[in-house]
Amino acid sequence: MIHPIPPGTRDVLPDEMRELRRLNRALVDVFEGRGYGEVATPAIEYDEVLARGDGRTADSAYRFFDERGDLLALRSDMTVPIARLVATRYANAEPPHRLCYIANAFRAVRPQRGQMREFVQAGVELIGAPAPEGTAEVVEVLAAALDAAGLDRAVIGLGDADLYRQLLTEFGVEGEARDSVLERLAMHDLVGLEAELSSLEGIDDKQCETCVALSQLRGGREVLDEARSLGGEVVERATARIDETLGTLEQRGVADRVQIDLGLLRNLGYYSGAILEVYDPALGHVLGGGGRYDNLLKRFGLDLPAAGFALYLERVHVAQMEEESREEGP
Repeated sequence: MIHPIPPGTRDVLPDEMRELRRLNRALVDVFEGRGYGEVATPAIEYDEVLARGDGRTADSAYRFFDERGDLLALRSDMTVPIARLVATRYANAEPPHRLCYIANAFRAVRPQRGQMREFVQAGVELIGAPAPEGTAEVVEVLAAALDAAGLDRAVIGLGDADLYRQLLTEFGVEGEARDSVLERLAMHDLVGLEAELSSLEGIDDKQCETCVALSQLRGGREVLDEARSLGGEVVERATARIDETLGTLEQRGVADRVQIDLGLLRNLGYYSGAILEVYDPALGHVLGGGGRYDNLLKRFGLDLPAAGFALYLERVHVAQMEEESREEGP
């Protein structure tokens, strides 16, 4: 008799569980070795807490009522719960706060697109350290975590979360139209992006071409010069922020792991400034991401700059196995 499990979930058997535990330990050793203390938060939060942190993510949360009629939700990422934790437990403590975690998260997604409803995140949050130094520290920890997992070929993409939001505002695109364009960008849907922009009133051909051209720029520092040649104050500010971050990364000796990616846009609404995404050629999928969220803590009553990242543990494990197979050869 076959007893199915919900799409987007999976069973983990002993051999894989042992490998995952080893990966867990390796990552936590990296995090704790750099001064990040491990924390845990409830899998269940009040729905209004998650919505305050990021309404866009809260829309994909699993919700239910408790015995008192309060609306609860399963956490859909760890950044918002940790922001709530810091504002509650560390309100009077001297920053910066360095915290790490390995935890399950849940999202109501379409499993047929290969997305998981339940997944494990491993990551860090650095709260109270401003850019660019705080961003560079997070990238340094991320690079060390990838090395510990044996993913020395993995690349860390570096973009700017404010670039397209502010660019579209400069073009006069607001509200639902702006959100729709940003969604196309987050999905890397260039065909849909061009069609969406072309259909908007007030957007001329040059503005459309600028937005599409920017989204395809990736590489080294020369990318910033190409972006500036497209013109505009918004582009100038964004490239200046990226350039400053890259300079700090060079000082820390980790810039060689980073590729500038101006097409990068995270689909979480709390990011501002530098954003990150991890790619691995062995897998062909995004392994994780992160960035700055300098305004998130304000929503919980504590005004502190912050940055962090999260890796999808199952994807990291698959990439790890692919790398091991490549090294062993045929």
